[in-house]
Parts: sequence; structure tokens; C-alpha cells
Amino acid sequence: MKKLNSETAVKTVRPEKVIQFGEGNFLRCFVDWIISNMNEKTDFNGNVVVVQPIEKGMIDMINQQDGLYHVNLQGLEKGEVINSYRMIDVISRCLNPYKEYASYLALAEQPEIRFVISNTTEAGITFDPACRLEDTPPASYPAKLTQLLYHRYKFFHGAADKGLIIFPCELIFLNGHKLKETIYQYIELWQLEEEFKSWFETACGVYATLVDRIVPGFPRKTIDSIKEHLGYDDNLVVQGEAFHLWVIEAPQSVENEFPASKAGLNVLFVPSEKPYHERKVTLLNGTHTILSPIAYLSGIDIVRDACQDAVIGKYIRKVMAEELMQTLSLPVDELKAFAVSVIERFENPFVDHQVTSIMLNAFPKFTARDLPSVKEYYNRKGILPYGIVLGLAALIVYYKGGCRADGAEIVPNDAPEIMAFVKDAWKTENLDEVTRQVLGAEFIWGEDLNEIPGLSLLVTEMLTDICDKGMYQVVKAYVG
Repeated sequence: MKKLNSETAVKTVRPEKVIQFGEGNFLRCFVDWIISNMNEKTDFNGNVVVVQPIEKGMIDMINQQDGLYHVNLQGLEKGEVINSYRMIDVISRCLNPYKEYASYLALAEQPEIRFVISNTTEAGITFDPACRLEDTPPASYPAKLTQLLYHRYKFFHGAADKGLIIFPCELIFLNGHKLKETIYQYIELWQLEEEFKSWFETACGVYATLVDRIVPGFPRKTIDSIKEHLGYDDNLVVQGEAFHLWVIEAPQSVENEFPASKAGLNVLFVPSEKPYHERKVTLLNGTHTILSPIAYLSGIDIVRDACQDAVIGKYIRKVMAEELMQTLSLPVDELKAFAVSVIERFENPFVDHQVTSIMLNAFPKFTARDLPSVKEYYNRKGILPYGIVLGLAALIVYYKGGCRADGAEIVPNDAPEIMAFVKDAWKTENLDEVTRQVLGAEFIWGEDLNEIPGLSLLVTEMLTDICDKGMYQVVKAYVG
């Protein structure tokens, strides 16, 4: 079997146009895969320099393979089973700024560099006042970036055409706004001149993005057969789902420079990321959160099996279309198309997604993902969304613990104080009291949910039905 490097495989030499902070599975399976497609299908013609954002990472492994690796996409796409492989050749080199600081800073001097893309985890976009301009390098990612931008500004004497376009991919709502705000903090902390601040404001752009692709990562269990299939000893194979979505809050001029849509990719340049963020949180994450306890208490352990069950599958589709979707503001056709893609992702034949893993910290998840839909549905319709509230009732039953009908143990996993509180609430035999206590727990919800008109009465009725008839029969009555 051949080693994978530039001597055994074709690697195209292109101008380095992108600085990428982060070398992990997600960026390599998402951003670098997108750039690979753009190089093939448009005139983008650009490669990526990877900067390791922390002192220890995996760039040595990437450099050993000369930046080459394969992406294996699996899933359903318009009903068709996808299991594809693509060799990615866009990473020209990787740098560790903690060992190669001069080379890192010299990136700012390359005239063809135009984009900065990052995924430094949610904790990466933070302001650390201990970071200094003189550090080699500073600890935080925003400080590193500010330092790089300042060096570029000085090297090119503030040339307006040498600004950079910056796409953060950290999983933070309005990540671009947060990153820009943090850069301003460093400009102030380091007392950088007003001319630099003006250049940053006018010549550079920091744009909020929403990224969406599930990336399980390195396929340890099947890597031997994958290497046999590829014919290469590739130790950097990364698996991801077939679905992808990148929403970028940026103007048409930026889209012209980053022509992903021309490559037929699901990359949207929009005036506001917010409605797409709400769509994902509501239809994908929100559905996950409520289907999981209902499926588990009905004896179903895998998300795919829940979607394909005659009753639970109908519940999932009904609550998405008739309740969750009704709380969003994007065009109905867009919402329906996204809902179809969500079901296909849930039904991915290559992923056995345990519903119990989704229920980790389920009460806080319901608060963030589903409670806003309960309120918005009530505001728009004047009634409560039965299916969403049924998910809440199922969660309350799940947090009681014990065993489900088939004898499988119910083991909630949340903050200890939440689990202890709910378990204690169940000690009373009065379901009205259970509901009152759980809905009134402001330390869980941030408010007293008993104040939502009709909610406590409906939840009590549901708890009674679940305890008397069983979860599956309650869902069957709802969908029937």
C-alpha cells in the first residue's frame, strides 16, 4: 500500500489565498472540502495555509502527508445513499506559530492572501487581557489575528486592497460580531494607532457565519478497509455526513470573491444569519430534543429507527410541519426543503445516533431550543403546541428515572442539582404538584413556566396519560 504524499499522488500548486486557524476534523471535512470543490469547478484557484492555534496539535501528521488526505461523505441525499471519497489537496503547508513564529508573521506579507477562516472552539473567541502585542505569539486566537492584521497593515503601508476577509466558523451565534468586538478590544488594549483601526474597519471584513455538517471524524473501526479501498495509507481520513450548509452574513462582493455557490455548493451569502440560525436550532436541534425522550420511552434507542417507526416517525414529521415550522419567518418552501434534509440526516444509514446521547443536559437544551417555539406558537396561534409540550412532558417522565416498559434502565444525565430536584419532585404522588414544582424551577428555565397560560394543566394531563397508557399510545393518539 502506498504512502500518501506529493510523490505518490497529484498535488496541484496554487497561490496561497487562505489562512486557516485550526487543523481539526471539522475544518478539513467542511471548509477545505468546499475550497477543493471551488478549485475544481470555478476559477478560485487558491490553497490554504493552516495555522495551529494552540501549541500542541496535529499539523506534523498533516505535513507528513504533504497536506493530502481523503474526505469520506456518508448519508442520504434526495433519497439516494451516498458513500463517496474525495482526495483533498488544498492544504499547501501547516505552521506552528509557537515554533515558527517568523514564518507565521510572514504570512501577513504575502500579497495574495485574502481570507482568514477559523474554528478554534467556542472558547477560542475570547479576550485575554494578558496577551501583548510583543508576544511570540499571543495565547488567544483574536490576539494572534490582531497581531497578524497589524503587521499586514504596516507592511503594505495601509493599502486598501490588502485587507482580509474573515470567516469565523466557531459555534457561537453571531461569531463574526464577537470576533470583531474582541479585535477592537486588543486595538484599544495595545493602543494601536487610529489609522490602523480605520484600515481594519474599511479594508477588512469580519462576517458572521453558520456552519452545519456532522463530522464524526477519523473512522477507527473501518480504517483498514478504507485504506484498502483507497490504495493509500492515509492516516488523516475524515468522515462526515453528506449534508452541508454554510450561511455567511456578507455582501455580494464577498460572494464574488468566494464563489462557492457557483460550484453548486450549499453556501449562502445573506443579509442576516439570524433566521437561518433560528431555522437550524428549531428544526434540527429542537426536533432532536423532543423526539429523544419520546422515542426512548417508546422503546426506541436510535434516531433513524424513530424516524422510520410508523407512529414516532409520523410524530416527528407532524410536530416539525405543524408546530416548529410555524414559529419561523423564512419562506415556507425553504423551511419545507430544510425539514426534508433534516429527516434525511436523521435517517442516515451509516450513523447509529443514540437518543440517550442527545438527552445529555436535556432540560437546558429544551430551554434554548424548544421553549422559544412554545412561546412563539402561543403568541401566533393563541393555543399551545401540543406536540412540543408532549416532548416536555416526556422529558419530565424521563428525568424521573427507573425503568421503561421493556425493563431498560432510564439514566438521566444533567447537572446534579437538576436531576436531584426533579427526582425529589416525583416523590409526591400528586401529578399536579410534580408539574407545579418542575415548571416553577426558575434555576432550570430562567423563569416560572407555570405562568404560561394553560401549560401546567396540559403538562399534568400528559403526565397522567403517559403514566396510565404508556408513551407510545399517547403519541399514537396525537398523530392519529
